[in-house]
Amino acid sequence: MGISHYIKEIGRGARGAKPLEREQARDLFGQVLDGTVTDLEVGAFCLAMRIKGETPEELAGFLDATHARLNRFPATHRPLVVLPSYNGARRLPVLTPLLALLLAREGLPVLVHGTATESTRVLASNVLAGLGVPALKAIRAIDDGEVVFAPTELLLPGLKRLLDVRRVVGLRNPGHSVVKLMQPSAGESVVIGSYTHPEYARSMAATFELMGMTALLSRGLEGESAADPRRTAQTDGFVHGRHVPLQEQQPGTQSDVPGLPKDIDVDTTVDYTRRVLAGETPAPDAIAQQVAQIVQLANLAQQTQPQETETR
Repeated sequence: MGISHYIKEIGRGARGAKPLEREQARDLFGQVLDGTVTDLEVGAFCLAMRIKGETPEELAGFLDATHARLNRFPATHRPLVVLPSYNGARRLPVLTPLLALLLAREGLPVLVHGTATESTRVLASNVLAGLGVPALKAIRAIDDGEVVFAPTELLLPGLKRLLDVRRVVGLRNPGHSVVKLMQPSAGESVVIGSYTHPEYARSMAATFELMGMTALLSRGLEGESAADPRRTAQTDGFVHGRHVPLQEQQPGTQSDVPGLPKDIDVDTTVDYTRRVLAGETPAPDAIAQQVAQIVQLANLAQQTQPQETETR
């Protein structure tokens, strides 16, 4: 046991490091999640991967280890929409709760999962609590048309510990990639993946294909799953690993979104979300379009059989 021999391969710098094979990545990440390695080894792993970057094969191995340990939600009648929420609001209100509740209106079961990775952000969990959706304390069935929020530690305590390393070293690590890709359901799901930098878009897309996942991928709002209401971003779908182009990027950025508040605090965001749901304020076009795209993917996933992949 131990991961020092893996660190020797990935820790030789951006040019000298060698990528891990999928099985090696699974073994390494499994040991990290299980807490069987030292803090020094975990820190070295995080820094080495930050410098080297993650390949799709490595991400697939990390996901294999994660999925083998996840406390998964029971299979749902319709595909479970999975909204990772780890960034929160910085300059604009966090719109992930609005997206979740609009999807529930379409009859889909929705799981939002996350944890605080920076202490200064307004989180989706804060807004959901203000809207009457408290954090779950135990895994349970999710009904069609229902939104639930699961803290990361409920899904996998070892993954929460890995995310907390950021508070010590100040840098993201592979755990932050895994939480945006993982499938916390025992049945069919649609994972809503988001990115802020183009290089992550390429690796995430390749991983969705490699894992045979159903997912939506686009540039999110400040790293959140919800679309940026000021832009029309490129959006790609995946149905059991098969690429489904959904939307091309359009140039330009809106300076003002009708009805969107300037303040980002919890009370203001809760009030705005309620007004949109009540029809008093229009939903941002980008969010409405994202809802339609996710419903489309969920329907396609339910109508087609999964392709054979390395994980099935």
